[in-house]
Amino acid sequence: MTSFQQQIDSLKSIAEQQKKEYRLQSFNPNFISDHKGYVLGLSTRELDRLHAYRKDDKWINSIADFKKVTQVSDSVLAVISPLFKFPEWTKKSNATVHRKYPKKKFPAKSYDQKKDLNTVSGEELEQSVGLPDFVADRIIRYRNSVGGFTLDIQLEDVHGLYDYQKDKILSMFTVKTPKKIKKININTASVNELVEIPYFDFEMALDIKEFIEDNGNISNFNELGKIEGFSLKKIDRIKLYLTLN
Repeated sequence: MTSFQQQIDSLKSIAEQQKKEYRLQSFNPNFISDHKGYVLGLSTRELDRLHAYRKDDKWINSIADFKKVTQVSDSVLAVISPLFKFPEWTKKSNATVHRKYPKKKFPAKSYDQKKDLNTVSGEELEQSVGLPDFVADRIIRYRNSVGGFTLDIQLEDVHGLYDYQKDKILSMFTVKTPKKIKKININTASVNELVEIPYFDFEMALDIKEFIEDNGNISNFNELGKIEGFSLKKIDRIKLYLTLN
């Protein structure tokens, strides 16, 4: 307990000294290097949790998010959180997110009544769904990056799309002209072939090949979860591109 208190006192002393000498600058907590984390008094585990969270392309949008992800102590958080600086749009989003609303149910249209999610424009998404322009644009850009949607579930991969927005979109649109995907056998695919899959970078493709070489053929996609750094959260979408035999 004494050593912990000394750490807090030391951290406060450093913060006060920096304020006097440098007028310590605000910063976005999504971008904390190892060195900055050390200066701020974060432990290695706390930094690792933050970096792992960001590696999945997820963002810290509030002090509460930072606390939840890093599990930093309240005492340390009280010292460093006044320095956090978030983009203006997150403040508006947080104001909406932190209010408690009953989950909305949108009238379900029949398949014939729904429009094609692969041909809808960003402007139509803004007008019919009420999406902010940057979110609608993000959907279109992601759709273009994968060559078109194959299934509705791929909306899950659009960053910053809330569940109620996704539900409203799918109440009005669905994939009617799915992109045809030529699946590859994960057990025999080359690294270059694996890199072509939207969810794999070169390093992950190498890790998959090494895992198969060391452990034999994969018989269940969930086995990929044994690879360090591999998240099964997107496995339903990853399976669109792969077969086991």
